Amino acid sequence: MKRKLTVDIPAGVDDGSEVLLDGEGDAGLYGGAPGDLYITLSVKPHKLFRREGSDIFYELPINFAQAALGDEIDLPSLDGKVGLKIPPGTQNGKVFRLKGKGIPYVNDKGKGDMLVKIQIVTPQHLDKNQRRLFEELAKTLPQAKLPEDV
Repeated sequence: MKRKLTVDIPAGVDDGSEVLLDGEGDAGLYGGAPGDLYITLSVKPHKLFRREGSDIFYELPINFAQAALGDEIDLPSLDGKVGLKIPPGTQNGKVFRLKGKGIPYVNDKGKGDMLVKIQIVTPQHLDKNQRRLFEELAKTLPQAKLPEDV
């Protein structure tokens, strides 16, 4: 017998989670009670975020000036745009934690966190003015040196 069921999927479920529907399985033997129906869920990956448990991860590309001087950036979250203040001197790979901006906990209150990893993007093509400005800046910055014992 074929029939349609409406199933409530709780927020925060992950790939491979199961939802149990009591008494919605096949009929029991010899007129016994029907069994249970287990539904195994398949959750598609998100195009912007990577998920680990209830936390989500986002990689944010910024330019050298934003990293050196600091900036305030709006970025996507599961609840819409959220602001992130990048302090001056931020290094490549720095991770910022936004509490409660992740996936809702299943059968519990609250949400996981959103972790934002900074990726400093080096320009590949500079116009003449940009190149001149970088050359002037380079004169004021310390140069990398090999250790003396090499």
